[in-house]
Amino acid sequence: MVTFDQQLFLWLNAIHSPFFDRVMTVISYPPTWIPLYLALIVVLVRQLGRKMYIMILTIALMITVSDQGSVIIKNIVRRPRPCYENALDGKVHIVNGKCGGRFGFLSSHAANSFAVALLSLLLIRKKWFTVSIITWAIIVGYSRIYLGVHYPGDVFCGSLFGALAGWAAYLLFDTIDRNYLQKSLYFNPVSKEP
Repeated sequence: MVTFDQQLFLWLNAIHSPFFDRVMTVISYPPTWIPLYLALIVVLVRQLGRKMYIMILTIALMITVSDQGSVIIKNIVRRPRPCYENALDGKVHIVNGKCGGRFGFLSSHAANSFAVALLSLLLIRKKWFTVSIITWAIIVGYSRIYLGVHYPGDVFCGSLFGALAGWAAYLLFDTIDRNYLQKSLYFNPVSKEP
């Protein structure tokens, strides 16, 4: 599996151009995601109303689990990033000379983007949105391979870990909603009819 992962990485990483070097750098830069996150928050506020307060806490917990969990796994597994792998020396296309921390399994970018994607698609439930948000998460994951900082296996496992975190966050919010929020007058005020 390790040899296949390296070979697949070299094949995917070799497909590059100066234009896509810039594009993938921008895609991989987390502040670039802020407009998407703000748009998601606006949509969810309109959909959830006051329940959004609880959703924000759920999202914060999900991102903490996804991001810090992936860092803990990196430090346990200790698999070097491709750009630090001696066997691949001179074969890896690294953009802007940036490689990141020493270890790469699993990808935090993939984990975080798939966590957000899965949670939001379970809440919004529109086909066009599902296709768009999954496409975005896949492109973010691919950007990490393109930039030379993760193997496909790092991205794939990071995506699964993030999707699991997003699904768990959805289940947590849904449980809280069904058992507490739907019964609360604060979160579901009774409308007065004229």
